[in-house]
Amino acid sequence: MSWTIQNPDVPDDPDGAGPGFADWSGLPSAARKDAAAACAAWAPEVQARFGCFVELGAAEPEITGPLAGLPYAAKDMFDSVGRSPGCGLPGAAEDAAGTAPERAAAVLERLDRAGARRIGFTTMTALAYEPSGVGKAFNPWSRDIVPGGSSSGSAVAVAAGAVFAALGSDTAGSLRIPAQACGVTAWKPTYGAVPVAGAMTLAPSLDTIGLLARSARDIQLMAPVLLAPVLATGMEFPSEPPARVALLSDALAASEAPVRTACREAAEAIAACGVSLDERPGLPAIESLSDPLFLILQAEAAAQHGGHALAARDPTLARRLAKGLDIAPDRLAAAKAVLSGATAPILDSLFGAAGALLLPVMPIRTPPVAVADPASPAFRAATLYQLSAYTRFVNALGLPAVAVPAGFDDRGMPVALQIVGRPGTDGPLLALAAALQARTGWHRRRPSEITDFPSPLAERGS
Repeated sequence: MSWTIQNPDVPDDPDGAGPGFADWSGLPSAARKDAAAACAAWAPEVQARFGCFVELGAAEPEITGPLAGLPYAAKDMFDSVGRSPGCGLPGAAEDAAGTAPERAAAVLERLDRAGARRIGFTTMTALAYEPSGVGKAFNPWSRDIVPGGSSSGSAVAVAAGAVFAALGSDTAGSLRIPAQACGVTAWKPTYGAVPVAGAMTLAPSLDTIGLLARSARDIQLMAPVLLAPVLATGMEFPSEPPARVALLSDALAASEAPVRTACREAAEAIAACGVSLDERPGLPAIESLSDPLFLILQAEAAAQHGGHALAARDPTLARRLAKGLDIAPDRLAAAKAVLSGATAPILDSLFGAAGALLLPVMPIRTPPVAVADPASPAFRAATLYQLSAYTRFVNALGLPAVAVPAGFDDRGMPVALQIVGRPGTDGPLLALAAALQARTGWHRRRPSEITDFPSPLAERGS
């Protein structure tokens, strides 16, 4: 089977929205230096408008390497030499004064050695615990809509064109949720595939480090750098997409109509790539994993941060952490045993002969800030639960997933499709996402309010 990476029949300006942001992979080598300089100059303007950075300042990269010059940002949860991360908590950097790390997080070291250029560190929700991102950055598609969490600033920085890619973390959906909210592509790796050394820990049994980027092609370029030690165990890049995928029909049916329509169209575009598309139910299996996952998340987060004095500065976070302090060790062990025992039968039930599952990133449209803000009279706690309803099973089973823009809802806000695979199938998932994006233009759209971005960041030919 032959797969193209670019479809000349797809216009640079889908739907007449004006030129979009380029991806790094689509830029000629000679244009990358100008694009990198444009990002460094544009990032302060993005910060002024959307508040997605906690610190700006380009690190000097190696002058050669597979990612030479690629501008990226990192969620403010990674150690860097001489700088302690803030982890979304006020005053954390000041409290850590005098104990600054002498070594950078493993993922920063790898990207920097590969020649990528770090533009800055991005905002995040406190201890990566909250899924909406309220108060951490403005969504460049609409300030009234949440940017998604916990990797809020990383998604906004990519969506607004300040960087081509950004590091984030995902414990129950924290890469994929902001990917939908901000209209970018996300990769949540197989559990354990990307090293977490030097990164803030939330729930060690669930935490993963991954990427947000303009396109799956850019993630394909970067993934081998992050996965280097794992390649020897059988994970291959590049890869062929899976020949057969399964659309979870009941998850689609339970979603809001605009989400359902967009994800159905994206699934049909995948089928048009030459992939066999089946439909099957899967929602009961997904929902059965929520209770043990939440118990593990709450217990491990409390063990990591329950005694953290900074948590008292965030009463909502303190209440969430307190729930985990009451979970006895035998209950935690039982929840882990449930997941371990359920993994094989649930994978067989969900996947069957399919190489990947398709379902929405979330069953609802990305919600307004007022509905997701606990300080708002319109706040609905159930909405926060719904944000991760379709993402957390992936972490419970240690699976890889890619979130891809799949269209727009009735408000003009992005909608995303989630592509989920068995452990170790990161390469085929990214290949499938790249094939989809070669046929469609959803990922190339830029927020309509951003009309003055520098021309070196524009899609080639626009």
